Amino acid sequence: MISWNIQELGKVSSIHNGSTPSTSVEEFWNGNIVWITPKDLSEQNRKYIEKGERFITKKGLSKVKSKLLPKGTLLLSSRAPIGLLSIAKNELVTNQGFKNIIVDENQISNEFLYYYLKLKVKELNNLGTGTTFKELSKSSLEKFKVKLPDLPTQQKIASVLSALDDKIELNNRINAELEAMAKTLYDYWFVQFDFPNSPPLEGWQNSKNFDGVVGYKSSGGKMVYNETLKREIPEGWEVTVFNDWIKNTKAGDWGKESIEGNYTERVYCIRGADINGINGKGEVKAPERFILKNNSSKKLIPNDFVVEISGGSPVQSTGRIALITESTLERFDTDIICSNFCKAVSIKDENYIYNFKQEWQRLYDAGVFFGFEGKTSGIKNFLFDSFMDSYSIVLPKKEIVEKYYEFAKSIDKKIQSNLKQNQELSALRDWLLPMLMNGQVKVG
Repeated sequence: MISWNIQELGKVSSIHNGSTPSTSVEEFWNGNIVWITPKDLSEQNRKYIEKGERFITKKGLSKVKSKLLPKGTLLLSSRAPIGLLSIAKNELVTNQGFKNIIVDENQISNEFLYYYLKLKVKELNNLGTGTTFKELSKSSLEKFKVKLPDLPTQQKIASVLSALDDKIELNNRINAELEAMAKTLYDYWFVQFDFPNSPPLEGWQNSKNFDGVVGYKSSGGKMVYNETLKREIPEGWEVTVFNDWIKNTKAGDWGKESIEGNYTERVYCIRGADINGINGKGEVKAPERFILKNNSSKKLIPNDFVVEISGGSPVQSTGRIALITESTLERFDTDIICSNFCKAVSIKDENYIYNFKQEWQRLYDAGVFFGFEGKTSGIKNFLFDSFMDSYSIVLPKKEIVEKYYEFAKSIDKKIQSNLKQNQELSALRDWLLPMLMNGQVKVG
């Protein structure tokens, strides 16, 4: 019979505050010490974290009260939102939004504690105090009671749950490689213009790109200077704006929280916060809503894009995008719409959806969308109509687009399959978690 003992967290671990060196002193920043913020946890949403958005120097570290945390430290966000969790994969420091837990390895497994606290997020939030925003204090966390079996049992429980998370992480790494392949080929064909050239021109022997295909530009394909883009493009290619690719747009909706009057159509509502999750870079926590039956035309269908048109931050522009596919829709048990902070876009020609996605993302990564933002009541809004009507892009020949479509579609199918499996693994993990933690299910 396994006995479970109740201990105060401060008796089985040491807890350390994070802090931030002065952001106005340049020599404190751009070093090689990883510095983590809660935003890094919310965006990466992974069990282990190894790097964040910024780095500090040794001098910067010397100017703060926080210490360099060892590998294996449990990072717990202690300001709204309270309860984001990750384990340090290497030495790092955090900002003041964390309480960092270094366990006594003779009494408690850091992985067991990670899963235990994930189950107790609501309780941790209830311990938070403050009027402007809630914060979990070091003293209240030290007094927080944890229920522990013996150390070998802790390790077995953590091993079962970790096996599921490890498979999820493996799928995420595979997806990252697949996305990189699709992006690399897009860059070769539609940015560097080394798309397959048939028939090859003289000198083609030294012009093969990464997949062994003879490239158009590097093998002497004719390029023509375009005055609008101020650059050369392949002969026969046109210049257009995004609006020329669009069949129609759908406004977002928010509906009601529960069935009310004619608001009877049950849907999930995709917000800007869910776009990363739709793309496989975090969880999708789209709320369940009820909309008018007359607004059923707003439901998303395969090959729609969801575009964030309101939100962003000083370092993240509006305009994030996600492609909705049949596999995406299979991740939900009913229809989906986008919120009124987003807009849905349908493409005229299905063959162009992956070109649209890659070109949009390329411009987003380059910071182009910061130049198309307005402010209303402190919230940044994406100047969607202005961008769609005015930003010039290359329109490739359709035969090249069709070749890329076939390649990208097969990649996307594999990615979506992995995301669906991750959803099933996450559901299994979350189902097992409370039963393992209260002893209902025993590990042999």
